[in-house]
Amino acid sequence: MRSSTPSSASGAAVKLGAMESTYDLYQRGCELLEHGDHQAAIVPLSRARDLEPDKSSIREALGRALFHAQRYESAAAEFEAVASRTPTNDYAQFCLGRSMQLLGRHREACKPLALACSLAPGRADYKLYRERARWDAQRG
Repeated sequence: MRSSTPSSASGAAVKLGAMESTYDLYQRGCELLEHGDHQAAIVPLSRARDLEPDKSSIREALGRALFHAQRYESAAAEFEAVASRTPTNDYAQFCLGRSMQLLGRHREACKPLALACSLAPGRADYKLYRERARWDAQRG
């Protein structure tokens, strides 16, 4: 027997399928990240990001994969997207700063690293990289 609202039911199924697909891509990418296969993790995480560009968790995981694959410019873009959406995310600020440092953009790295230190004052690693960025910015 046919439903009187087949289009809304099928629309929900399609949307649910797309959400499942995004979730599956995200989970696969995270599993690859956990196992240290950073380059391979970029593929499913990029697809998940394309399907759900406003999901900070996806963009942060993609940023981590890109960072560990030494694709710092792309990693910085992902961490910038997360940090601009959630300025109080100390990890995104820290990773944005580290990406900038590794690109040789020490002056630009100072602000997100300082923010990360302010947001998580107990993190000695944040302070170490903030001081390195300041030092390198002054020298160069």
